[in-house]
Amino acid sequence: MYDDTADSADEAAKGAWPGVRALDTEAVHAGRDDLARQGLHAVPIDLSTTYPSYDSRGEAARIDAFATDGAQPDGPPVYGRLGNPTVARFETALARLEGTQSAVAFASGMAALSAVLLVRNSMGLRHVVAVRPLYGCSDHLLTAGLLGSEVTWVDPAGIQDALRPDTGLVLVESPANPTLAELDLRAIAHACGSVPLLADNTFATPVLQRPVEQGARLVLHSATKYLGGHGDVMAGVVACDEEFAGRLRQIRFATGGVLHPLAGYLLLRGLSTLPVRVRAASANAAELARRLSADPRVARVHYPRIGGAMIAFEVHGDPHEVISAVRLVTPAVSLGSVDTLIQHPASISHRVVDAEDRRGSGVSDRLLRLSVGLEDVEDLWRDLDGALGAAVGRGSLPAENAGVSTSV
Repeated sequence: MYDDTADSADEAAKGAWPGVRALDTEAVHAGRDDLARQGLHAVPIDLSTTYPSYDSRGEAARIDAFATDGAQPDGPPVYGRLGNPTVARFETALARLEGTQSAVAFASGMAALSAVLLVRNSMGLRHVVAVRPLYGCSDHLLTAGLLGSEVTWVDPAGIQDALRPDTGLVLVESPANPTLAELDLRAIAHACGSVPLLADNTFATPVLQRPVEQGARLVLHSATKYLGGHGDVMAGVVACDEEFAGRLRQIRFATGGVLHPLAGYLLLRGLSTLPVRVRAASANAAELARRLSADPRVARVHYPRIGGAMIAFEVHGDPHEVISAVRLVTPAVSLGSVDTLIQHPASISHRVVDAEDRRGSGVSDRLLRLSVGLEDVEDLWRDLDGALGAAVGRGSLPAENAGVSTSV
């Protein structure tokens, strides 16, 4: 069983996709190619934390090999912190979808980002160049220097000038959380030179873009969002080349930020419907963005050129009243689930970012973020229409966003 999974990983490393099977096909079959040969249809869940071995000399050699380059040990698993067969299937599948050699999964998106920073820090490359906005906790992790990193915040045009001999990473998010600002990843990758570009692809998913095709070396996902897709699993993953993956596995082993096998199973199941979910939710979002942009109660609508299921919009009334008035839409953080969620970034997801920095990156106090799900679009609009109506004339905020501007 484990050898077959390794074969699947080898195929990914050889570039089995793109060029052989379409993304929709890979979403269904990647990480599962060996099941029929085993007489299985559903993916097995291996919950073992440890595995028996009567060859302690062989075990020692395999541990030595892992310590050298972080490669997955040959043969049966050793210990759950080194790796898990169910999680490995998800990693294989995600790498295939993103078009990378490998992927390494973690217990959360923040654990995944932390591992990347720790890899670069361990090499004496503690300086990070980053572009706002980012997810609020990513911003906080860098700004607070919690892992010993030093960050320089720049506009995209300033990336090249901000690079230093100790720069270990350039970090961007496109479309960005929560403003949905889009960046030219190809131009940014060129500006990075030999410094790895990490692109957070959580909002777009590989259905809408694959950053490695535009020059990014590392692709980050909060897998809690669209990859899982049902609001019932927390995870993070980095898609990358095998060399960097080995270093990430070593960090994961040392710090213990492992993904639970059940989460790996749920994520692999989520990937099978990822293209269908993203396209259907994106169609809903595009229609809602069109209606919001024509609504006089809405000051601005931000919707990416590449599409997607996320909308950001600023209201003339009190955004908190919109939050309190929705009934079908769920007022909650997170995103990417089958149901529609709405939240006020300045109060929650980006609250940990300094208020001046937050507003300077476009996250106004009137901004609402909508993660559009799979409900009927007319039902969603009816709920939003009622919530916007309830917000008109109730409370007020400083008129920091006068005028109407739409990026639909």
